[in-house]
Amino acid sequence: MRNIPVAEVDDLDRAVLAIGTDYPQDHLLAWHEHRRAQVLYAATGVMRVETDDGDWTIPTARAVLIPPMTRHQVTMTGVSTRSLYIEPAAAPWFPRRCQAVDVSALLRALILEAVEMEPRYPEHSRDAAIATLVLHELKNLTPLPLDIPLPSHPGLRGLCEDFLRKPAIHDPPGRWCTALNVSERTLARLFRRGTGLSFSQWRQRACILHSLHHLTAGVPVTRVAALLGYDNPAAYTAAFKKLLGRPPTAYRSP
Repeated sequence: MRNIPVAEVDDLDRAVLAIGTDYPQDHLLAWHEHRRAQVLYAATGVMRVETDDGDWTIPTARAVLIPPMTRHQVTMTGVSTRSLYIEPAAAPWFPRRCQAVDVSALLRALILEAVEMEPRYPEHSRDAAIATLVLHELKNLTPLPLDIPLPSHPGLRGLCEDFLRKPAIHDPPGRWCTALNVSERTLARLFRRGTGLSFSQWRQRACILHSLHHLTAGVPVTRVAALLGYDNPAAYTAAFKKLLGRPPTAYRSP
C-alpha cells in the first residue's frame, strides 16, 4: 500500500499492515497517535520524531519504534517512509517508549516487500509468512542512541528546546544557570534527574544528532564541525564515533 492514511485500513483483521508514504521537503506531520504500534522506517531523508518526553533523529535506513497511543509529531526532511502498523497483541514485547533502531538487510527487504502486499492478504499465504517473519525480526533489533531526552521542568525544557533549534558544542552552562537563576550544581542535578544525562553529555548528543541532517544533505564533515562550533573536524569525528560507533560518513544517504 502506498500513500494512504492508516485509518482507512486500521480495522482490517491483520497483525501487520505496511504503508509506503512520500512526503514533500520539510513536511510536518502534526501531533497525532495510532491505535497500533508503528515501525517508522526512513527509506530516504531524515526524520525528527518528537514526543512529550523526548526527541529522536532518524537518518536514512534506520527506524523508530513508536508504541501504541503515543502522541508524536514528525518533521520530514526529504523523506520517503515505509511504516509497519502492528496490532498491539501481536507484539507484547514492543517498547513502552519510542526507540531508535538499526535495521538489518533482511528486515529492510521484508519491509520493502510488505509494502507491496495487498492489505487483506490471505492467511497461510506467502504474504502472511512475510508478516510473521517481520514480527520475528523486529524482536532482534539493535537499539541506537538517536534520542535526546527532554526534562519535565518547564524552564529547563524550554532552554533545551531552544538549544535543539541551534546547537553549539561550547554553549556554556553558565548561560543556562543565568536563565534559570540557579547554580551550576543545581543545573547539573536538574539535568541528571530530568534526562538521565549530564549537561555536557546532553549537549554533545544534541549536537551530534543535529549534525545528521547536514550529513544527509551532503554537507562536508569540515563544514558540519564548524557549524556546531567544534575546534576541528577531528574533534567532531571523535565525538560522533564515540556516540554512534561509526564515523560521520557512515550516516550519509546511501
